[in-house]
Amino acid sequence: MPEVIVRKGESIDRAIKRLKSKLDSEGIMDEVRRLRAFETPTQKTRRKAKANAKRAKMKHRFNPS
Repeated sequence: MPEVIVRKGESIDRAIKRLKSKLDSEGIMDEVRRLRAFETPTQKTRRKAKANAKRAKMKHRFNPS
């Protein structure tokens, strides 16, 4: 579970912004939204295919050989 320690003199708004960016980078909010409602098998297949395509694109981008 990500946590954010509020620094001395830091506003709460800034700490909340850092927490949101941590949650976004770890994909927690996407998972919560996905688990909130039933996902049909077609949607599940489409989501996994999209994730695989993105992973392959990044792999090719950073290792073009």
